[in-house]
Amino acid sequence: MQRYFIELQYKGTDFFGWQRQPNEISVQEVIEDVLSQLNSNEPIKVLGCGRTDTGVHAHHFILHVDYAKKIDVDFQVRKMNMMLPPSISIIRIFEVENDKHARFDATSRTYRYFITKSKSPFNSERCWLIQKELNFELMNEAAKFLLGEHDFTSLSKKHTDVKTNICTITKAEWGCNEDEVYFEIRANRFLRNMVRATVGTLINVGLGKLSVQGFKDILDEQDRQAAAISAPAHGLFLWKVSY
Repeated sequence: MQRYFIELQYKGTDFFGWQRQPNEISVQEVIEDVLSQLNSNEPIKVLGCGRTDTGVHAHHFILHVDYAKKIDVDFQVRKMNMMLPPSISIIRIFEVENDKHARFDATSRTYRYFITKSKSPFNSERCWLIQKELNFELMNEAAKFLLGEHDFTSLSKKHTDVKTNICTITKAEWGCNEDEVYFEIRANRFLRNMVRATVGTLINVGLGKLSVQGFKDILDEQDRQAAAISAPAHGLFLWKVSY
């Protein structure tokens, strides 16, 4: 048995998230179907580095897959890219040790959330359009309260199946990229809906609807209803998975 990591990107607009679902199309289902066709229609299962929700994109995603024998990785990349829809792209495939796990061996994950001030048909599926003025200095000041190990119940979807809401965040700041602004956050783990809830609440700081201290108070309350509504899914990218 040989294990491989597959590095890929996808546009989440066309899918109901990463994970296979009974009645909706997912990225996992599409990839498994293609891999099974390339394996003489023998079923192939994959395991991803995490889950993305409906409409969320992945600039960098890793999955692992097991084969009974070694494969020609260059051929596999070419064939998969020919068979997959335009919204999914395979970057590379490489051998790993058989106990290497795409999800549990990841040491950190980085997300970016993109915002634009200019309406454009070319970014409508990848940026949140906000034309009001935002105070990014205050937003970055508030974001510093995210750093370190904390309970992020206030920024997590309620009633999720996790043992703890404690995460360790090592980066949380707003940056610029040409005409766009993005929020970049890196942590050892993330809770369901955590990044979008964080962005939505920080936007309220930038709009003057919430003070910097008010943001900290929301974190301390450990109550999801204390925070703002979540930012739209289409501005969020899983940006980098590190091992």
